[in-house]
Amino acid sequence: MDHTLLEQMFRIAVAQAQPALAIAQNLPPRPRGRTVVIGAGKASAQMARAFELAWDGPLSGLVVTRYGYGEICDKIEIVEAAHPVPDEAGFLAARRIMETVSGLGPDDLVVALISGGGSALLPAPAPGLTLDDEQAINRSLLVSGAPIAVMNLVRNQFSAIKGGRLAARCAPARVATLVVSDVPGDDPAIVASGPTIPLAGSRSLARKYVSLYRIDLPPHAQALLAGDDNLAPTPDAPGFAQNTVSTIASAALSLEAAAAFARQHGVAAAILSDSIEGESRDVAQVHAAVAREIAVRNRPFAKPVVLLSGGETTVTLRGTGRGGRNAEFLLALAIAIDGVTGITALAADTDGIDGSQDNAGAFADGSTATRLRQAGIDPLAALANNDAYSAFEAIGDLLMTGPTGTNVNDFRAIIVR
Repeated sequence: MDHTLLEQMFRIAVAQAQPALAIAQNLPPRPRGRTVVIGAGKASAQMARAFELAWDGPLSGLVVTRYGYGEICDKIEIVEAAHPVPDEAGFLAARRIMETVSGLGPDDLVVALISGGGSALLPAPAPGLTLDDEQAINRSLLVSGAPIAVMNLVRNQFSAIKGGRLAARCAPARVATLVVSDVPGDDPAIVASGPTIPLAGSRSLARKYVSLYRIDLPPHAQALLAGDDNLAPTPDAPGFAQNTVSTIASAALSLEAAAAFARQHGVAAAILSDSIEGESRDVAQVHAAVAREIAVRNRPFAKPVVLLSGGETTVTLRGTGRGGRNAEFLLALAIAIDGVTGITALAADTDGIDGSQDNAGAFADGSTATRLRQAGIDPLAALANNDAYSAFEAIGDLLMTGPTGTNVNDFRAIIVR
């Protein structure tokens, strides 16, 4: 029963973040000149289709999304490329997008449709770097355990398109950026590394983060980081004054929709936070402690209640197994609530893909660890090997949805009865 309710809440959260309604409510004023649509991210194709349907006037454009996330559009070309490690298709798409916005005039409008995943989908190496260098940088970032804001500041240093550089190419045209946020705190400059929005943070801070998180960089990237070439525009640069930014979907709105649904079905809801970061297994320990306190002592919330949270956790790879951050969260949670009755949890990525696997997430409860052991799997060993996907696959508790058409990052829901 609770599996069904949890999955319904997840789907409600995803529905709240769908671009169609949000785009129609956030259209920029029509320009006297051309309207050119560009974009990147896991939800960008759906955003492009929604914009086409809502826009009253001529337009053209090019948007890049992840393989399998495409949408049929009439006027906007959709290109698919690799995520989370960029490929040649993304490299060519980024170059074409930069060409598309070159030579525009002051009466023209560029509409940038930006969503999570755009960092990898718009590889445009800085002068002196290659696509191989950018791929190596991305791989190092993915295994570093660094939070998304740190990863994007570091990526920014080595790009010809991120950190507001794409918007600078659009000048003197006006740029209206519509964002589906997948980052804790919903800073639009962090989503997709902000191709049209200058990102706060200096070169010296990026150097500090590279050292702190022991991010392994290829030689040419190390040389660039040590100097002052390829500096990004600053947020106060005068060319950005006429541009606008609208965050049209976020984790906060999705969690509120899920909470309302739970209450309609007789379960109180508590949103812990929409911007939780940190190691997945550590975040799981905190969630488990709160859930156990409710289950055993009926505090700090009275049963029945569902605990909701969002944000973006991270996984520092220690093993060779399969699994995304939500599956790892749930495996650690299952170990922490082993034998406790009345707790059922779902964690999933709202884009439908948990990391690089084919599941959105999974389910866990107080019997999960026992069922894993019965299936011949040691939960602690699986966690140590970052093999949460295999563990939940073995007991049939993966959640499969396919691509959802949006991306507001992690969704976690824990029902305590």
